[in-house]
Amino acid sequence: MAARIVQKILYQEVADHLRGMIRAGELKAGEWVDEVSLTASMGISRTPLREALKVLVAEGLLRIEPRRGCFVNELSGRDLENIFPLMAMLEGRCAFEAALKVTDADLRRLEPLHNDLRRYAEKGSIDDYYAANAKIHVAIQDLADNRWLSGLIDNLRQVLSLSRHRSLSYPGRIDESCAEHLAIFAALKARDPEGAEAVTRKHLMRQLEALRALAHRDESAAGHPPASHADEMPEKRHAHS
Repeated sequence: MAARIVQKILYQEVADHLRGMIRAGELKAGEWVDEVSLTASMGISRTPLREALKVLVAEGLLRIEPRRGCFVNELSGRDLENIFPLMAMLEGRCAFEAALKVTDADLRRLEPLHNDLRRYAEKGSIDDYYAANAKIHVAIQDLADNRWLSGLIDNLRQVLSLSRHRSLSYPGRIDESCAEHLAIFAALKARDPEGAEAVTRKHLMRQLEALRALAHRDESAAGHPPASHADEMPEKRHAHS
């Protein structure tokens, strides 16, 4: 029994490590998962790795192709069109609840995070901005202190990590995103739940608009006619969409 418990903890740790690799872009969308290389680099056997891969397949981060192996999943345009409105609704509710519960001490802890965000936006440092942005989203989620809401957001956020920070590469988006975050922070300072919710929803949907614009630009560059509505972004092969 003790050995089985240890094994379970190990595969969970491996799953966490793989999620981190996907978030960091070390495992890219569409990339084949090299099990031999991963077991060697992590110093583990195939068994905990394969158990971890099953977990990430169930979460939608990976897919298995018969006779080809395991691949990092890819989000299609339809996936993003379906996910972002849900995230906007859920994170908006988080901001609403956070504004009701935030304390002066909480605001003091949030201040340096927003200062970092502003600095990275001014420098145009997308990777640093993305990391600071993620910390702020998690901090607001923690302030909301709603485990049911957090569970839903965490699941969708993991899937969205497949697209990483592509929206920030759209011209002007990093400055817009920073302005939106500062507006959310202002609403928290004002203890304005409705305002915090509205600006947060706008923030998420503006990310989707940037992704649509990038997809349209890529299609135009490739000489393809513009796609319509839910499929504005090019479809990619994926599982569990």
